[in-house]
Amino acid sequence: MSTSTEPTAVGTYEFDRDTAVTLREPGVYDADLSAGWTIIHAVNGGYLLALLGRALGDHLPHPDPFTISAHYLTPSVPGPAVIRTETVRTGRTLSTGQASLFQYAEDGTEVERIRVLASYGDLDALPDDVRTAATPPVMAPIENCFSAADNPAPRIPGSSAIADRLDLRLDPACVGWAVGAPSGRGEMRAWFGLADGREPDALSLLLAVDALPPTSFELGLKGWTPTVELTTHVRCRPAPGPLRVSITTRNLAGGFLEEDAEVWDSADRLVAQSRQLARAPRD
Repeated sequence: MSTSTEPTAVGTYEFDRDTAVTLREPGVYDADLSAGWTIIHAVNGGYLLALLGRALGDHLPHPDPFTISAHYLTPSVPGPAVIRTETVRTGRTLSTGQASLFQYAEDGTEVERIRVLASYGDLDALPDDVRTAATPPVMAPIENCFSAADNPAPRIPGSSAIADRLDLRLDPACVGWAVGAPSGRGEMRAWFGLADGREPDALSLLLAVDALPPTSFELGLKGWTPTVELTTHVRCRPAPGPLRVSITTRNLAGGFLEEDAEVWDSADRLVAQSRQLARAPRD
């Protein structure tokens, strides 16, 4: 457990600066939610997950998130925040903790934005055996995919600041929604990186699982798709280079949908998996 009051990470990369937390007292961290990670009406859920992941990695004796489950209670906004962490259990190979992020409302009351429960370990200590039926997603080469500079998407009201911090290359098979011809398949695939060239690690995987346009766009629905719950499993430390992210939705019902994500690294390893429940757009 850290006792330093210096920020946990302040470096040359924007993601590290914007997920830095400062220890105020044991288990309590100050943070500043950057407006650079907003989308439409709120701060992106993957960025928030990485921020809380940073705080828990500092608080717990093990360094890496293995599984982290988040419930998004109220929309977060750019500005100051407080993160309160708690150790639930510590073992030889895993430690479990929980964390909540709070902000202050206009009337001065404290509002809980997100609460997570997570288990941490050491990714470098994992055995290298792999038995899997999973295969990397079939995607167009990165040079044939669409970036933000290609303007594949129609303008959506609200902020799209997060797009400037990502190097996303959307698979041409998943951009029908951008030209008014959604496929109806509920799929989204893209090459993922950070715009300033920062290489992937366990924390940026928490961002990657929630960084693509929502699958609801390819189902013909546009607008905000707020996350209700998001569980992410980090399976191994990613190799340098761009990641491939594949997200699918099989069921939209009752105003909610699920998104199942897989993240593959440049060495063709499945490095992260996630499932989230989100509200479907209401337009």
